[in-house]
Amino acid sequence: MARRVFLIVLDSFGIGELPDAASWGDAGSNTLCACATSPHFHIPNLSALGLCNIEGALESSYENDLRPVASPTGAFARMGEASKGKDSTVGHWEMAGVVSPRPFPTYPNGFPPEVIEPFEQATGRKVICNLPYSGTDVIKDYGREHVETGALIVYTSGDSVFQIAAHEDVVPPEQLYEYCRIARAQLVGDHAVGRVIARPFKGEWPYVRTSRRHDFSLEPTGTTLLDTLKDQGFDVLGVGKIYDLFAGRGTTDHILTKDNPDGIEKTLAWMDRDFSGLCFTNLVDTDMIYGHRNDVDGYAKAISYFDAKLPEIMAKLRDDDLLMITSDHGCDPVTPSTDHSREYTPWLITGAHVMPGTDLGTLPTFADISATVLDYLGAEPLANGTSRLSRIIA
Repeated sequence: MARRVFLIVLDSFGIGELPDAASWGDAGSNTLCACATSPHFHIPNLSALGLCNIEGALESSYENDLRPVASPTGAFARMGEASKGKDSTVGHWEMAGVVSPRPFPTYPNGFPPEVIEPFEQATGRKVICNLPYSGTDVIKDYGREHVETGALIVYTSGDSVFQIAAHEDVVPPEQLYEYCRIARAQLVGDHAVGRVIARPFKGEWPYVRTSRRHDFSLEPTGTTLLDTLKDQGFDVLGVGKIYDLFAGRGTTDHILTKDNPDGIEKTLAWMDRDFSGLCFTNLVDTDMIYGHRNDVDGYAKAISYFDAKLPEIMAKLRDDDLLMITSDHGCDPVTPSTDHSREYTPWLITGAHVMPGTDLGTLPTFADISATVLDYLGAEPLANGTSRLSRIIA
């Protein structure tokens, strides 16, 4: 029987500050425990797999009722980030085997003239804002000026991103995507940001963002898990923004999603598909909609919704399937910051042949995921990461 691995990323669901978190402004962050302060947080199925048994996951100043379970049904680990970053691009690349030793550039004072002026010339539109900003606040504060003048709202955050917001009636999404491609081609060298992001919005002031966001990432700087599997004849299915995060590289098929429930349903549908290889899913709402808005109740509800769907996901696993659940960084919704937080991430593994209760402890890199997936599928290994397969499979 063909072996399949389902790797699901709960975007930004960190489990506690990394040792260097303070230098990133993230001391005290623990997204898991922050969510547990909400009365809407209910995760019996993730807990049963071993989420709350992960080393250090419950170490937090947040008061909550989380407790380890007596007999976890899955294997579990806490994963440190070897890369110098705390965003989705860096996190996904590392879990796919590419470690980024230098951080992408960030712009706490906005982008310099050598970035903005060529972009204005190439698009024929002026830029407004050009500051770090909340995505919802920026359209409220600059949206009317944009609608009146046609100028593009360009903004950034604590992450390495060049974001372009535009009203769909002023700049149709396909035109906005073309402006993003222009920016992506220009942002190289010292200004090679991790992602250029299209942020379309609609309606009347104060406006609402639409689901037609699109990310334009740098190409990975090394050979990834996806590249390796595709080159060796395996199927690589991307659900959600996986295709964007890897700049279109490495997938044999992909499907975009409008929200987390849609991403879960599309993953469930692909679990009925015969293939050999990897199905890689990103569920972004926890980060994009709730983490960045410090909406702890919304974040708690989103994780609880996934938890409620987890039995249905697990019921579709075939005898030789593995299910892995992880994250790419943190985004603590209780701290004053609305940016990502530099945190450990969870790694939960289950399947018919996984030894229950296997505690892998704290691992030094997300790249152990790619090493384990490649080992399980019988593919050639990459340079980074250590396979943990022998410890989790009976």
